[in-house]
Amino acid sequence: MPSRRADPVTVEVVELIGDVVARYHMEYEEAAARHQLTGAQAKVLNLLSLEPLPMRRIAQKLRCEPSNVTGIIDRLETRGLVERRPDPADRRVKLAAPTEQGVETAERLRESLDFAREPLAGLSEEERTALRDLLRRMLA
Repeated sequence: MPSRRADPVTVEVVELIGDVVARYHMEYEEAAARHQLTGAQAKVLNLLSLEPLPMRRIAQKLRCEPSNVTGIIDRLETRGLVERRPDPADRRVKLAAPTEQGVETAERLRESLDFAREPLAGLSEEERTALRDLLRRMLA
């Protein structure tokens, strides 16, 4: 009996996931460039549009070094998209938070990402829910 890692369906699924990820990254980079952002800057801005975060937490979410995040935040701050503010729970910690312009830019960026939204619209709600549940299960 062949191993589950080498069966043809698993190989095809892995390749398809790789193709989806590659297309998503390509579109994300192109959308970011249309807003004069790098992909990393767009990802940080998107994260911060959900909630203000300390630099260390941003680095954990992006799986990168905190020093990289500092440079990204510096550039976003220079453009008026992000600001640093004290954490109300611990004033020794600085949070990065989007400005109003940063939130608007993050919203426009999300709206311009059609790659995932358009194909998903072709699936029924039941299919999208099943796909979501399977992806969550894979990542658990």
